Amino acid sequence: MPLVRISLRRGKSSAYIAALRNGIYQAMRETFNVPENDRFILVSQHDADEFDYDPAYLGIARSDDLVIVQITCNSGRTVEQKQALYRGIAEKFSAAPGLRPEDVFINLVEVTKENWSFGNGAAQYA
Repeated sequence: MPLVRISLRRGKSSAYIAALRNGIYQAMRETFNVPENDRFILVSQHDADEFDYDPAYLGIARSDDLVIVQITCNSGRTVEQKQALYRGIAEKFSAAPGLRPEDVFINLVEVTKENWSFGNGAAQYA
């Protein structure tokens, strides 16, 4: 039940965006045991004046190809699973669309199961 938000600078192709969406979904399936078809991914492209980041925070050399990923998911996964997810996303994005690992920023937001409604005004996991 993850909800994924991907933010990046405007100007990437549809194929580039598809590679990001597919890579993150594959990484979540492999490391977070996300069920098949549990795929809710939003992509936002921003003009340069709407996308602000530090190019060297924590000694990581970021470029204008930076992709910021925020995943809202159920709480309860281990630190090891989270680390595997971060590695998996960076590896998938490196393979396609060719993104440098330095340009992959990931943030997890963990919530309890009753904080989801997938439709019909019901809390399916409560």
